[in-house]
Order: sequence, then structure tokens, then C-alpha cells
Amino acid sequence: MQSIGISAKHSSPEALAFAAQVGNDLRRRGLRICYDEKTAGALGDLHPCFSKAAIGQHVDLLVTFGGDGTLLAIARHAPENVPVLGVNMGTLGFLTEIRVEEFPGVLDRVLNGDFRLEPRVTFDVSVNGPGRDDRTFRVLNDAAINKSALARIIEIKLNVSGLFVTTFRADGLVVGTPTGSTAYNLSAGGPIIYPTMEAVVITPICPHMLTNRPIVLPDTLDVEISIESRSVSQEIYLTLDGQEGFPISDDDHVCVRKSQHHVMMVQSPDKNYFDVLRTKLKWGET
Repeated sequence: MQSIGISAKHSSPEALAFAAQVGNDLRRRGLRICYDEKTAGALGDLHPCFSKAAIGQHVDLLVTFGGDGTLLAIARHAPENVPVLGVNMGTLGFLTEIRVEEFPGVLDRVLNGDFRLEPRVTFDVSVNGPGRDDRTFRVLNDAAINKSALARIIEIKLNVSGLFVTTFRADGLVVGTPTGSTAYNLSAGGPIIYPTMEAVVITPICPHMLTNRPIVLPDTLDVEISIESRSVSQEIYLTLDGQEGFPISDDDHVCVRKSQHHVMMVQSPDKNYFDVLRTKLKWGET
């Protein structure tokens, strides 16, 4: 590896300071360091930098310092041949499983080629409707449809591979990857899915009918969502990985399908997925 991309949580002085320290150390080792534009701006670094969406195209490894949000902003744009190493400097963090104290050892192993990668499925999300372009968004966690704070319950029609499933009357709907099953899906009452399973989980948010339950399907099936009916005053939004979002109307159709691209996550050599679950969810604690 010759070039390392670094991104830090911009609101965390600790994360920024650690990112600067790591960047300086790696430069002394003769490696090329690129920060994303916001991190570079916060650090006053004058070296070449790139946007979060583009930085993965210019490096051999991506390292993030912060929480899951910091990692998502970078990882969902990462090329499949660029490993992503997330260092947890936040609070919860299911994706950023590398602790600060173990990071130096993990980094040395990665630079020496001694590390394990875990491929994570991503989804392509598109919105079809009047005035919409052909843009496709990639998500690592989920696509969520939500009503605004003052909106009434919305009716959301769900089709899977062209077959009608049901119309949910709820506050919203989450379509999640296995990686995203511990994110919004979990908060909405959905199941935890092992991150390398080939599945999609669809979870209604506060459904009006208690019989409307989450459903897990093969990720080879395309999911299509539309708003069945709405009042004129309702505002309904599509949110992607909690990172970006925009309003949708009852003329729009949201399509979610498995992407051909994976995100390659660097695994901690000292713990597995179940260790992370026990720690983050405090299983077994009294």
C-alpha cells in the first residue's frame, strides 16, 4: 500500500487530533496521505484532498476515525478493491469495531498485508417519477421512508419482484442490508441479521396494525415502494444511510435492489461479530 485516505469526525477534536497524528506518522514512513476535504479543512492540511465520494478512487486504504456515521459517509462510496478500516471514537459503533488502543497494531498488520476482509453487501436505490433523473444511490445500511413530525400515518405500498405484498399504514418503512440490521432497523423492532447473509430486511416503523411485522427476503429480489395516499400538507422523505435525503411524492416509485459492489471491511483480529454484539448491546449484563 502506497496511499492512505483518512477521514475524521469533524465535530470531535479528539478524532481530528488522532487523525492528524496518524497522518503525520504515516508520512514519516514514506506513505502518501489524503484527507477528505472537510477533515483537511478542519486540520488546515494543505496536501491534496478529495471529497468523501471521490477519495476512495485515489487511495489503497481508507481509515476513518469517529463513529458509524463517519464510516458510512466514506465507505458507501468506496471502490470494491479498497479496504475500509473504521476506528471507533464515538459511543456505540457496530461498523467501527477497531478500538483506539488496538489501532496501531491493526494498522501495522494491514500495511504488511496480514489482515482479514469481510465483504458487506450494498444496495442500489433509485427514484422514478416525473422530473426525476436517472441517478442511483448506493447504501451500506438502509433506505428509509419517513413522514415529517406533523404528518399523519402514511400508506406505503410494497411490491417485491413485481408481486404485491401489502400496503403498510405506518410512520415509515426501513429497507435494510444485513449490515444495516443493527441500525435503524433494530430501533424499529427489526431482527439482527448476520452481516454476510444474502438478505434484505423490510421493517415498518410504528405500524398501525400490530400484524404488520418485519420480513426478511433473499437479496436477489427487487423491492419497489410507493406512497399510496397522502394529504396535501404531508411531507414524506427518503433518507439514505442517514446521510442524505430528499422529499418524495405519491408520483414516485422507490426501487431498491442488490448492488454489484461490496464494501470490504477490515476485521479486528481480536474479536468477532458476536463479541461486538455482546459489547454494544450489553448482553449478559445485569
